[in-house]
Amino acid sequence: MGDGSVVDMSSPQRSSSTALALAGLLALGALTTTGSPTFADGPASERAAIGAAPDSSRASAPQLKVRTVVAGLENPWDVQPIAGGSLLVTERDKARLSVVRNGNRRTVRFPRTRVWVAGETGLMSLAIDPRFERTRLFWTCQGWQSGGDHDIRVSLWELSTSERRARLVKHVVTGLPTTSGRHGGCRLLLDSGSSALFIGTGDAADPGNPRDLTSLGGKVLRVDRRTGAALADNPYADASNLRQRLVFTYGHRNVQGLAQRPTDGAVVSVEHGSYRDDEVNALSPAADFGWNPGPGYDESVPMTDHALPGQQSDAIWSSGDPTIATSGSAWTSGSGWGAFDSALAVAALGGERMLFIRFDQTLRQVDVSTPAAMRRYGRLRSVTSLRNGDLLVTTSNGENDRILRVSPR
Repeated sequence: MGDGSVVDMSSPQRSSSTALALAGLLALGALTTTGSPTFADGPASERAAIGAAPDSSRASAPQLKVRTVVAGLENPWDVQPIAGGSLLVTERDKARLSVVRNGNRRTVRFPRTRVWVAGETGLMSLAIDPRFERTRLFWTCQGWQSGGDHDIRVSLWELSTSERRARLVKHVVTGLPTTSGRHGGCRLLLDSGSSALFIGTGDAADPGNPRDLTSLGGKVLRVDRRTGAALADNPYADASNLRQRLVFTYGHRNVQGLAQRPTDGAVVSVEHGSYRDDEVNALSPAADFGWNPGPGYDESVPMTDHALPGQQSDAIWSSGDPTIATSGSAWTSGSGWGAFDSALAVAALGGERMLFIRFDQTLRQVDVSTPAAMRRYGRLRSVTSLRNGDLLVTTSNGENDRILRVSPR
């Protein structure tokens, strides 16, 4: 199966060593299998406890208020806030970059004819410089074509003060593999405590990519956000192969979400399963998440195959069978979220819902809720957390798609 047919994190107090923080989570035994979740789909107070007895002292689940920010979009892949209350939006298949302000959309001019659109690949993820008001810089991940060749690449842009044009500063990372456009990834996340940019990539439906450390497919990469170079504390920083130096984790199928927990800097990925087992994974340096479809791209194999050499890391949440095609994600923050505070909000495409997955401090799953209020909009693609704690969510139904603003009442 393919496509399932940030709050401002720039606090200088946050640790600059995400790798060390995540290694600590491993030592605490965070990466253990929790099994398939039981979903709560009832009233607003719905909650499904997994591996824990209900806690009557916990705050109740909030009633969610959902408003349409803008409609009339087509497969919006990402949305991020920029200066002055504007939003920057990508639409995958149209290769359209837009600014939305006060409910009105305006197209941003950039070399969109160079964007390669096929299958699940087009104009995809966004990341915004925390100092955007001064620098006007942002990153995109997209398919790109040059002559008769194409790849997936991460690019750095400067938005004009008029918000009408984006100038290419440089292509930061090139050569992410793609053939048909299937499993194109591609999610971006700026590390809150360092100069790192995390890049979640798809395996391009090529069975060799996830385990080949010299391929950029089926990985989470970690690079300097301005230059695209490997960081000195990357797990393979001294490798002779330049691409391997960029690799942070491997053995992924199709990474669609990356999110960094505000409380401790832990980074998790969200990815599509095959016909089963969508996953949330806790990232740590050189972790192997065990996807190995083998010759012929056999998707009947486990998402995490422990028969492989070495040690594989289990998901900290899994959908079980069938897949619901999980996609973007963000951590909630604020007492207004009640029982959903500090949960991972995960959008689902095929499942047409939003999950609020609560974990403990060691990233062990506690419970999962799927509010009825988020099951009315069809396929959900991306989730972005705003400074005030609200969430921005994009739909991905193919026509008259929306950006939704979700608030706890």
